[in-house]
Amino acid sequence: MKTRRIFLQKASLSAMALAVPTLNPLSAMTKPADTLPKNAQTLRVAIMGLGSYGTRVAEAIQSCTRTKLAGVISGTPSKVVDWREKYGIPEKNCYNYENFDAIKDNPDIDAVYVITPNALHKDQVIRVAKAGKHAICEKPMAVNAADGQAMVDACKAAGVHLLIGYRMHFEPNTLEVIRMRKAGELGEIRFFQGLSGFVIGDPSQWRLDPELSGGGAMMDIGIYSINGARYMVGEEPIWVTAQEVKTDPEKFNEGVDETITFQLGFPSGAIASCLSTYNMNDLDRFYLNGSKGWAEMQPSTGYGPIKGTTHKGPLTEPIVTHQTVQMDEMAAIIFDDKKAEVPVNGEEGVKDMKIIDAIFKAIKTGGKVDLNLG
Repeated sequence: MKTRRIFLQKASLSAMALAVPTLNPLSAMTKPADTLPKNAQTLRVAIMGLGSYGTRVAEAIQSCTRTKLAGVISGTPSKVVDWREKYGIPEKNCYNYENFDAIKDNPDIDAVYVITPNALHKDQVIRVAKAGKHAICEKPMAVNAADGQAMVDACKAAGVHLLIGYRMHFEPNTLEVIRMRKAGELGEIRFFQGLSGFVIGDPSQWRLDPELSGGGAMMDIGIYSINGARYMVGEEPIWVTAQEVKTDPEKFNEGVDETITFQLGFPSGAIASCLSTYNMNDLDRFYLNGSKGWAEMQPSTGYGPIKGTTHKGPLTEPIVTHQTVQMDEMAAIIFDDKKAEVPVNGEEGVKDMKIIDAIFKAIKTGGKVDLNLG
């Protein structure tokens, strides 16, 4: 399977080999062992889906202070064997897609990180919840808001957490821009621009199969600009308009979007203009404009390092391995009831899915679609 974010391929290929040993996880820098909560619990995670991104998460977990790779779930027996040998995973903690409900009786696993094709997330997360385990789900959480809400409801009914893999919500330079905005250093926010795109490769991959992906570029990378607009502006949008362009209908067939531009309106009057595409390379940029200043991030959502500058100068926060920080922070959310600066709960994921649903509706109708995200 192709790398999860091909539009970051140049940076990612070198980062894959170097990220864990050379990048310092934020948790390790800000929370040395002697400052962690007394008797801090370790989150024991089973990864479901052992593709390229599952591998990246597994490698990042090796540097975690509060998270341990405890199990695997895969439909490919050879991968299970490889992971068992590489990470020292007991055979009793290894499952396939048919029998993983048995984790209910396995006290060695606290949570399952679902990293499978989008259309599988709903049923798999609900099964995890029914097994009494916390669920971490890669974004997009589902293929539409209704499925996302069903996942939220199932996890609430089971009394377990549902967290979405929004790694940028813990990234230091991103959080610094959010801090500046909250402190009033940018003044009144007036405009956001989000560009997310790359030229996708293998036409047979699941991301171009609407039955598995639920869409195309919008589900995969456009969601970064949607989510980024919300946390950068600091408001929930109240309307959306959108336009679609498709230059290769053979590769991007019915139900698979190639390029979408969309606009969001916010209660304050701020607006966002965003692009999501599988047909243009090197698009990974956020720009935020306020009455007193501005912030630009490029790359803005890649695996790292995230770079940017503001009207005050370059962003210089620590370089981190995103997934390492994400997993340790999620351990704190689950065990210590820590509140993330930007939420990563299931409700947050549903809001993004409501916007994606509305974008597809706006394309069909050609009009403005009102949003009510609560």
